[in-house]
Amino acid sequence: MLNRNLNALVSGQTNYKRMKSCKSCLKINELIMRLKIKNIVAIFLLLLIVGAFSSCSTRKRIFKAPIKKEGAKYLFSQLKDHELRFETFSSKFSVHYAQGNKKISFNGHIRIQKDSTIWVSISPILGIEMARIMITPDSVKVINRANKTYYEENFNFVTDYLNSAMDFDMMQAFLMGNDFTFYEKGNWKTSLDGNYYKLVTANRRKLKKYVENSEKINIPIQNTWLDPFTFKIMKVMVKEINRQHSKKLTATYDNFFVVDQQMMPLHIEFEIKAEDKMNIYIDYSRVALDKELRFPFGISSKYKKISLK
Repeated sequence: MLNRNLNALVSGQTNYKRMKSCKSCLKINELIMRLKIKNIVAIFLLLLIVGAFSSCSTRKRIFKAPIKKEGAKYLFSQLKDHELRFETFSSKFSVHYAQGNKKISFNGHIRIQKDSTIWVSISPILGIEMARIMITPDSVKVINRANKTYYEENFNFVTDYLNSAMDFDMMQAFLMGNDFTFYEKGNWKTSLDGNYYKLVTANRRKLKKYVENSEKINIPIQNTWLDPFTFKIMKVMVKEINRQHSKKLTATYDNFFVVDQQMMPLHIEFEIKAEDKMNIYIDYSRVALDKELRFPFGISSKYKKISLK
């Protein structure tokens, strides 16, 4: 009986009423439907997997094409063509700083006159200014309104504080998500690293006409990751290596925003690894480019000058 019903089911000769009245046939029908559904699901999943691999393979071929055809010079030129171009920059910001068990957060304003001045006003609470900083290519000045003191140091103070080679051009580039302006183009090697182009160079030196006095800053190792569509810098890593210990400064860029038809990152994460590890997180808001700016830095005669050396 069961065999006859099965044969009839497969051949399509069993009518609906007879199937409905036959419990064995209903079970068989249910079994066949389950098998069909499982097969459909399996085929669907297989198509997804094949499609994913195919898409990934196609994407990689597309990304690799400029590397094979044009090489590192093409990617570096695209990097330069898509940098943020400005004469002045201003923004509100928030900073979160962590070093060991020490954690600090504060807000403020930043203004930059390209290649000449970085001005920062720090307001931790209720918009009341607690400190003001003025950085130029050769000096660092700080007013501490909390204890009515101020100090002036040369730019080496920044290098010593960060425990990493740094000059004004590098600091400005890190803050803007740009490449370094006053350095050699370098001999770059390129590869595809995940979803990004990776540019690597070594011993990139500062151009002689921008070298101050006996300044000797070069970049032993620099890795730069580019977005393959926008050619914006997504991450840059500068590394120094010596026998005693290595130093590494990494900047990661995210949350890109269009301002004056240009893209710039609103979120930056700095990680500095030397003798100690330091993390700095910066978020920009209310960004403006090429507006007329003032950089006030008057020091009250009541303030006392101190030295940090």
